[in-house]
Amino acid sequence: MGPVSETITIDAPRERVFEVISDLAYRPAFTDHFAHDFHLQRLDSTGIGAAARFRADAKRFPIWMETVIAEQDAPYRQVERGHGSRQDRMKVGTAWELVGGDGPNATTEVTVTFWAEAENHVDVALGKLGAGRWYKKQWRKSLKRLRDLIENDEPIRPLRVAGASRI
Repeated sequence: MGPVSETITIDAPRERVFEVISDLAYRPAFTDHFAHDFHLQRLDSTGIGAAARFRADAKRFPIWMETVIAEQDAPYRQVERGHGSRQDRMKVGTAWELVGGDGPNATTEVTVTFWAEAENHVDVALGKLGAGRWYKKQWRKSLKRLRDLIENDEPIRPLRVAGASRI
């Protein structure tokens, strides 16, 4: 499935937007309409190497996906790589780009790009059946929810790793 992109403008400084995007513990707050059973894979949910696993209900075919922060250029860009589909046979990626947004009354343009590298004939067929359109719609809704969370200054409850308080 080729890359799908969505862009939105958020009335907030770029640093604040990047803070929310770069912490995987905040991700369910704006993606839980299509990403369920979200689990952090390590205690630190920020920075390179932070990882999460979730179930995406893609077009009546729920699949498990993993995302790992692979590159960060704070507060401008973040690239996540991972695997998905049955038996984690498909490479997936998500890139976040933030433009503008300096100063307290600034606006930030956020672009999210999602792609999947399907090699298995079943995954390729599902991609041709409209998975790209479905993901585009889900990311559009996620960006709107992200905008609402940040612009309304709502407190975002982060996801925690089970048992982390005992360490």
